[in-house]
Amino acid sequence: MIVTSNLKLLLLLGNALLVSDAFVPSAPLFALQSKTVLLERTTATYEIDQRTGKRTGNSFLPEDAKLRGAGGNPIEKIKQEKDATSAFVDIYEYAKKIREGTMTWEEVEKADLDTRIKYVGMLHRNKRTPGQFMMRLKVPNGIVNSDQMRFYADSVEKYGEDFGVVDITTRQNIQLRGIKIEDAPDIIDGLHARNQTSFQSALDNVRNMVGSPLAGIDDKELVDTRELCNALNDLVSLDPVSGTRGNPMWGNLPRKFNVAISGSRDDYAHTHINDIGLIPTPHATTGEMGFNVVLGGYMSIKRVAESIDSNMWIPADRNSVVTFTEAVLRIFRDEGERKDRQKARLMWLVEKYGVENFKSKVIEEIESYNRGVKVHDRQPVDTSPFERRSLLGVHKQPQKGKCRVGILVPSGRLSQKECRNVADIADKYSNGEIRLTVEQNIILPNVDEEKVAELLNEPAFGPDSRFKVNPGKIEGNVVSCTGAQFCSLALIETKCNAENIAKKLEKLVEVPKDVRIHWTGCPNSCGQVQLADIGIMGAPAKKKDPETGKSMAVPGCKIFVGGRIGEDAHLELEPYKTGIPLTDEDLIPELVDILKKEFGASDRTVPAV
Repeated sequence: MIVTSNLKLLLLLGNALLVSDAFVPSAPLFALQSKTVLLERTTATYEIDQRTGKRTGNSFLPEDAKLRGAGGNPIEKIKQEKDATSAFVDIYEYAKKIREGTMTWEEVEKADLDTRIKYVGMLHRNKRTPGQFMMRLKVPNGIVNSDQMRFYADSVEKYGEDFGVVDITTRQNIQLRGIKIEDAPDIIDGLHARNQTSFQSALDNVRNMVGSPLAGIDDKELVDTRELCNALNDLVSLDPVSGTRGNPMWGNLPRKFNVAISGSRDDYAHTHINDIGLIPTPHATTGEMGFNVVLGGYMSIKRVAESIDSNMWIPADRNSVVTFTEAVLRIFRDEGERKDRQKARLMWLVEKYGVENFKSKVIEEIESYNRGVKVHDRQPVDTSPFERRSLLGVHKQPQKGKCRVGILVPSGRLSQKECRNVADIADKYSNGEIRLTVEQNIILPNVDEEKVAELLNEPAFGPDSRFKVNPGKIEGNVVSCTGAQFCSLALIETKCNAENIAKKLEKLVEVPKDVRIHWTGCPNSCGQVQLADIGIMGAPAKKKDPETGKSMAVPGCKIFVGGRIGEDAHLELEPYKTGIPLTDEDLIPELVDILKKEFGASDRTVPAV
């Protein structure tokens, strides 16, 4: 079978001798089994997965971390019982058996089905679509091309229009929905052939590298984030020994880890909600461009934390950024919490150390690598007036005769047909390049100025299309998590509600400036409601039954007001209102009232376009 031959090729590449300096960690490794190698005149025995020839993720952990994992939370125990970093082999093997009819997906080991194959980027939607998975990719800096976009559509087509959809995420990423195990190897092979992967995009790994969607096409750019995002993506997901995707060195973190690199004062990457946030800032003395570093931002069901100033500045070169990130990852991997998953994020470790002590630890780690990287104290930031710019619409680039065109993709959801429409338009106007934003929209870069009018008249932007280049100030700024359609954690459906209610609000009111409305189905806040102007979070609500007069439990929400993004970023942690039923008759008047009181809205007198 093709799958078998492809897998053999993938594994043969993984059998290279383990002699790379990239595999010499700062912490000691302990013998587990298998292969003994000579590294810098010392002999060490490492645990090797015999199916791949690669070291296991567990083999990179110091003994203390392994002991804490063995006695830790259920996920840690599952990772200890069977290493998850070679789960891609299991996918190929399960798929072969399912195709041959010798097993069904229900017979897949439960810990593999629900946990370990997340390493491959496959998340089982067991309560909504049993036997089908969401496959999350890695799209560093959110840049894709038309061929990849068509491949996404082809990959989900067999699952129908309802289940086979493609989502743009709040990390400039792509998620394919409806995937079945028996189809996964062909999709993985297709991604790798197109220089993409799904490996290490879920479970306890570093997630998609977020950068500036205007990298290289921005007259106010301070740093071009493209090379840095790609370098960090390779650091965490490309095996330096075999040259294949899947790097076990960083495949067993205590919890997920997010990195964002901002390229301008706009902070399109949202550094304040990432574990590592790099904010472009020139050195006050030398003028060298670099990054002030913020640490620990994250959102979860138990805690939402804005990143904190680390009092560190690093140069904006590849070596410094990669080395710094590697140092923080090593400390987090080996010392992070492995018992309570709610405390297994970087912020908790920074707080345990204290900011200055953590800074000292990072510098000590960096110096041990002997790569010439220097960490400076935080540098002063530019405080002159600056207004964050819109990513939607038509805007001139610094390149003569070129424009960028930002296009609304309502709630980030793309049908198969829409994926192909985007690919066709990109081929015609932007040399096949498509950029994704954390607002779940797309940008076509490098469009010839004389072709903009022709682009805007394309049928893809016609009256029956969901796409808009110049949307209203409300509908153009809607963000939504997956919602109850596919996610079992969500208390409410979000994507359809987000799109429909935004349209209704546009018809009812006019606002003087953009108002960002975010939707999230549960307190995990994948829709990031705390940073929105208006955030809607699924929550319990009650409504009187007109027949019985009794209060009945109904789908409802909490409403947050006052989050901010950009240089003046702020997370609003307390709800503005709670227990609001999700019906139009209840929710829309509440939102109209908030828009008028807090955002200067007025009743619409001219029909919305």
